Amino acid sequence: MHEAFWQDRWARSQIGFHQEKVNGYLRRHWSALGLARDASVLVPLCGKSLDLAWLAEQGHRVIGVELAERAVQDFFAERDVQPQVSQHGVFKVYRAGELQILCGDFFALSREDVAACQAFYDRAALIALPPEMRERYVAHLQAIMPDACQGLLVTLVYDQQRMDGPPFSVEDAEVDRHFTAGWTLRMVEEKDVLTGNPRFAESGLAAVDERVFHLTRR
Repeated sequence: MHEAFWQDRWARSQIGFHQEKVNGYLRRHWSALGLARDASVLVPLCGKSLDLAWLAEQGHRVIGVELAERAVQDFFAERDVQPQVSQHGVFKVYRAGELQILCGDFFALSREDVAACQAFYDRAALIALPPEMRERYVAHLQAIMPDACQGLLVTLVYDQQRMDGPPFSVEDAEVDRHFTAGWTLRMVEEKDVLTGNPRFAESGLAAVDERVFHLTRR
């Protein structure tokens, strides 16, 4: 799952992971974080997610990070918004109002870049990465996020022997291993999403569970 893979997926518009509406878990559970309207929120591997716009509509300062510039350009073009474009270190920054997307490698993001962030939202970052990259992703996320912050994390759990990712299956035990040392972790919703997803059904899976976690840094 290196840069060429994702650039190719976006170039070919093979973006089945993109949701055409705001994520329901985000709508249902975001308020439980109790953030101020002007809180800054990090959205790693954000693609052109409608969730970015929804978070901005709640009054948040939103910082998305996305490797594929095609995704960033599409996000603004589909809203008929002309962003300001600038350079910040290795990142090309697209900004409109309080919403900005940093185009570049998430692993180049520094603690200073997200120093104002009080929360992160991960619907499609952790599950987009194979195991060895998940380890690196979580380590980097924890290294750069401020000491007092929260997060909303969505994972998938299914029989990886019947279907390979992405999106990948991330078992609860792995989530615990990654986060319990430094975070208070609470599952707030679990749902079987096999029905209505042809790819999962065609793979012969018996169940595909989405899990939603609220994380608070200790």
